[in-house]
Amino acid sequence: VQLQAFGGGLVQAGGSLRLSCAASGGTWGDYTVGWFRQAPGKEREFVGAARSFRYYYGDSVKVRFTISRDNAKNTVNLQMNSLKPEDTAIYYCAAGRPIHSTIERPSAYHYWGQGTEVTVSS
Repeated sequence: VQLQAFGGGLVQAGGSLRLSCAASGGTWGDYTVGWFRQAPGKEREFVGAARSFRYYYGDSVKVRFTISRDNAKNTVNLQMNSLKPEDTAIYYCAAGRPIHSTIERPSAYHYWGQGTEVTVSS
């Protein structure tokens, strides 16, 4: 499975962006699709995941971010609202089959996209 994340850019604080993750070479199948981010000098952080019809979110983005699936376009999207400067990072999508207790761990995902950069200005 090859993944590509896109939709990043520069936005002012309080604004919104919509990221998408596309899979090439097939459909998502039974993969869990995760979103992670990594800011300079920091560890990769769990943003959220779509597992079948359930969605999970990291504490720092709950309420503000929403994951959805677009079956027609075969993408998994990350709608980011009320963005803050601390949301600035490279955002990655990933696919794997983590068990529930590891869904927030980057090591539980086998396939990764190249990342898309999000910059939130104050």
